[in-house]
Amino acid sequence: MHTLTILALSWQHILIVAVLLLILFGGKKIPEMMRGMGSGIKEFKDAIKEDEKPESKTENTSSSSTTNSN
Repeated sequence: MHTLTILALSWQHILIVAVLLLILFGGKKIPEMMRGMGSGIKEFKDAIKEDEKPESKTENTSSSSTTNSN
């Protein structure tokens, strides 16, 4: 139960992190980084969906190829 309180961020913590990011990276660089992170997450989700679909197809083709070789 104590770990949840450690991970909880108040609005002051979020504000401090936002100000530090603005100081470190500047106002122009942050939107570019967010766009890159968003597109990376989208590609990751698409790759997961693609990996789930071929598994059922490969099972069908592998079972049919084993019956053809017999």
